[in-house]
Order: sequence, then C-alpha cells, then structure tokens
Amino acid sequence: MDQHDPGLSAVSSLDDPVRGRLYRVVAGSERPVGRDDAAAAAGIGRPLAAYHLDKLVDLGLLTASYQRPPGRRGPGAGRPAKVYARSGREFAVSVPPREYELAARLLAAAVDGDASGTSQAALRDAARQYGADAGRRARLAGTGHPGAWQALQAMLREHGFEPGQDGEGAVYLRNCPFHQLAARHPGLVCGMNLALIGGMVDGLEAGGLRPGLAPGSGRCCVVITAAGPASEMSKTGAS
Repeated sequence: MDQHDPGLSAVSSLDDPVRGRLYRVVAGSERPVGRDDAAAAAGIGRPLAAYHLDKLVDLGLLTASYQRPPGRRGPGAGRPAKVYARSGREFAVSVPPREYELAARLLAAAVDGDASGTSQAALRDAARQYGADAGRRARLAGTGHPGAWQALQAMLREHGFEPGQDGEGAVYLRNCPFHQLAARHPGLVCGMNLALIGGMVDGLEAGGLRPGLAPGSGRCCVVITAAGPASEMSKTGAS
C-alpha cells in the first residue's frame, strides 16, 4: 500500500481523539456547524477546534464555507462565519488491498441488466429476509431499547443509514450506505433498501411503522412514516 494514500491519511487522522470527536460533531449535524458550536460540543477551546477542523478540511473529510448568522443581513450584519459540513467524498482502506466495491458494481450491473426481473426479485427477497432475521434477533435478544422504534433506529444506525426526523414526524435517512451504487442503479438499490428496512420492521413486529420510497437530495430514498398519530414513533421521536 502506498504510504501516502489519501484514504489512509484521512481515516488514520480520525484516530486522534480531538479530531475524531470534532468529525462526529459535524457529521452528526443536519446543518453546517460553526467553530464555536463545534468547540462547545467537543468540550475544547475554539482555537484548538479551528485548527483541527481546518485539518479535516485539508484531508477531504469536511468542507468549509461561510455563512452569516441566521437573521443577520445587510450592512452591520458582521462578517460571515466559517462553518463546516461533512464532505461528500468517500474513503476506504483495506490491508491487503481488496476490490469489494468493484465486485458490487459488477453484480449490480448484472442484476439490473436482467430484463426478466428475476434477479431483481431475488435481490429484494434476500434483502427482506436479511432485515427480518436481524429484526427478529434484536427483538428476541431484548437489546435494551424499550420499543420497536428505538430498536429499529439502532439497527439503522448500525448499518449507516443515520435516521433523522422531519418537521411532520416522518423519519428520513440522512445517509445511503450504498451511495455510489445508488447513483448508478437507483431503482435497483432503492428497491433493495426498501425491502431491507421493511424486513427489519417485520422482524421487530413493528406494525405501526411503514417504510416507503420518497427519494430526496442528499439522503436515502426510504422514508418511514407512522400508521397513526399515536404511534410509538410520534411519541418518542428520532434523534
């Protein structure tokens, strides 16, 4: 492996406790984060936070832009503040080198190219079965979550979906773990995601939660809604 590989440098930099903490603060926010807020959330001083945030930008893990504070416009509004957001770049490190992404692209292309639809149906069935088995294990193990929605939320986080809640109570997924594949094969991957999450709901016996397709910019195509206004989801919310 090339010791100057940018992926290795980026990923290894997160081993630093301060830098890793700051990255999690920014990556976990739905909006760009300023230096003051990042420093407060990470429990460090502003100068140290600014230094590490800019290093994360240099490494390609974050992006930086300038915004004025909300409500301040025109003359006298002050200088725009530097804010940070998670970068859209992806980094993967494997020792020794592996080409799992290439295998996934080839398999997706083959399944998507099956005009009969048999392969797509088999993929959705496999995804739903995987989700159902995982949900059933979580339910039977009593994972410490008091309700099905909390258990589903934990499972979604574990698989990289990053659940969040909009103003109307629907739960959207801020990240698609299969982003590159979804860009090339959106119908295939969205159908797989829907089947996977539907299987989780089935396995958890969470009949009040309904996954559905609602593609949007910068997030997964699946959105989870409640069966009724008094559902567990609307009472507990999503973090």
